[in-house]
Amino acid sequence: MAARSPRARIDPATRNALIARGQAELSRYLTHLEGVRGRSPHTLRNYRNDIGAFLAFLAERGREFDRAGRTDGRAYLAQAREAGLAPASIKRQATTIKAFYRWVDREGRLPAAEPGDSILMLRYPKAPQLLPHFLSTEETDALVAAPDAETPRGLRDRALLELLYGAGLRVSELVGVDVIDLDLANRQVRVLGKGSKTRICLFGDPAAEALQTYLDRARPALVTGAQPALFIGREGARLSVRAVQEIVRRSGVAAAVRSQVHPHLLRHTFATHMLERGADLRVVQALLGHVSADTTQIYTAVTHRRRESLVTSALDQARAAERRDEARR
Repeated sequence: MAARSPRARIDPATRNALIARGQAELSRYLTHLEGVRGRSPHTLRNYRNDIGAFLAFLAERGREFDRAGRTDGRAYLAQAREAGLAPASIKRQATTIKAFYRWVDREGRLPAAEPGDSILMLRYPKAPQLLPHFLSTEETDALVAAPDAETPRGLRDRALLELLYGAGLRVSELVGVDVIDLDLANRQVRVLGKGSKTRICLFGDPAAEALQTYLDRARPALVTGAQPALFIGREGARLSVRAVQEIVRRSGVAAAVRSQVHPHLLRHTFATHMLERGADLRVVQALLGHVSADTTQIYTAVTHRRRESLVTSALDQARAAERRDEARR
């Protein structure tokens, strides 16, 4: 295979033309993801950023986007690694790039690569599995009790914290809930999850009571006009994702939770507490809206680690008691 010269200088006009051609194909791909696959704006933005950066990298090497090979992909990932990008982020970029080129290939616009150098053969370094952090029961109780129950906003914040934790919702799902999606009698809520898939999530009495109080005593004071959203923010409009993140963060500080609290932490906590209390993995998978059980499986590792920690602590206490008894003799 002929050696490439990625450091050769490319004149600006050529580089811009290469980028423009690649960006045109990327736009078609994103249109497909949005219209056919129902990907969210957040996902589309990540795809545009990740693939766009790779297309710019190719242009600097003087490569047409449809002539990229595995060697180019490896060089790009190596550069990302040298820049200090986290292994999980490198894996995401590799996955995103491969997905783009699989689509280009299915569309019949990916010429045959040099032997053994197909971009479709790109591999990525295996990222170490990081176990999700979660809150203890005591920390969770303190968190949801932190907002001021004497004000409309405080009652709203308590209700959304209870629902985030009690139903294991993503923050994007929470802010998308309308009043009509809520069924307090049956303790369930309809949400629009990833891939525009609708699912029914269940919650318990604490969330139901907080939501009923919010609907009766707080929402009427916050809403303006015929607003369908369940949770109301400034000027009577639907509460934003950023506002929920700030509410959760502020509540964590008020509750003196030692770790930084964010909405997804409550989802981790929901899953871990469910499994600790004996819930079936498949049930938790369905409640979380995970396509694959492998995604949910990581929470079993968390519960195993917690059990090991409890056993170790109990054994240490028992040994300490034995040593004290021996010393008294």
